[in-house]
Amino acid sequence: MPAEGAVTRDRLSSPWATSGAWQKSGAGSRSAASWPDSAWQSFWLLTQGAVAQAVTSGESKGNFFTMFLAGGLAVTVAIYVGGNVSGAHLNPAFSLAMCLLGRLPWAKLPIYSLVQLLSAFCASGATYALYYDALQNYTGGNLTVTGPKETASIFATYPAPYLSLKNGFLDQVLGTGMLIVGILAILDTRNKGVPAGLEPVAVGLLILTIGLSMGANCGFPLNPARDLGPRLFTYVAGWGPEVFSAGNGWWWVPVVAPLVGAALGTATYQLLVALHHPDDSEPARDIAVARL
Repeated sequence: MPAEGAVTRDRLSSPWATSGAWQKSGAGSRSAASWPDSAWQSFWLLTQGAVAQAVTSGESKGNFFTMFLAGGLAVTVAIYVGGNVSGAHLNPAFSLAMCLLGRLPWAKLPIYSLVQLLSAFCASGATYALYYDALQNYTGGNLTVTGPKETASIFATYPAPYLSLKNGFLDQVLGTGMLIVGILAILDTRNKGVPAGLEPVAVGLLILTIGLSMGANCGFPLNPARDLGPRLFTYVAGWGPEVFSAGNGWWWVPVVAPLVGAALGTATYQLLVALHHPDDSEPARDIAVARL
């Protein structure tokens, strides 16, 4: 485990790399490793694939639990694959939180967000290709956004019929805020901490928990890129402009609300937890190593 002062600034954009990445460090050189890696973000294919399997089989080969479970496990695998290389920045809301905390330069935020968006778009194309025959068989070639045979929700989220835009916005603010608070707690080595190497598992369980408790209203997108990228894909792939008009123009809610939730979640953790650590406290893992 590197000493506190040995972690370079590049490591700050990769919070999963070491426990020391949670702490401030001196300036370091910039390298390609600090930029987001889009290849492993195609693990969104696992999330969309689980939904496609359930929908096109009439839920005989999947249900809400398998969809949510696949989403949590997909993020776990993605962090293990890219965590030490790019910081596992799967979500613009998470990247925004890192910028607010000074662990990611603001100049990189639009780059990260664009790559995340393109990765989600490409992952949707992979899902579409993988389940093309199943989609054609299930829909008879009629790709719809609403109705008993709708398939647009395989890719992007749509609100339940009863959900208003205001309630949906609140849903996403609270859900994303809870996500960010949980992630910051998992990464905070001055808190209880998670055994080294198991942080991705903890994040996956956190996402599964949020899905099982907050997923009914709109499928808990919590991620602007994960929702907008696939929505753009369905727009050009045959579902048409209704993907933006459905749900009273729902599309902007999962883009804007998670960013608000990320800011509030970051402020909540900092004000209620991080600022209350004793000044002389040492990271739990460092203490454990010192005792060996």
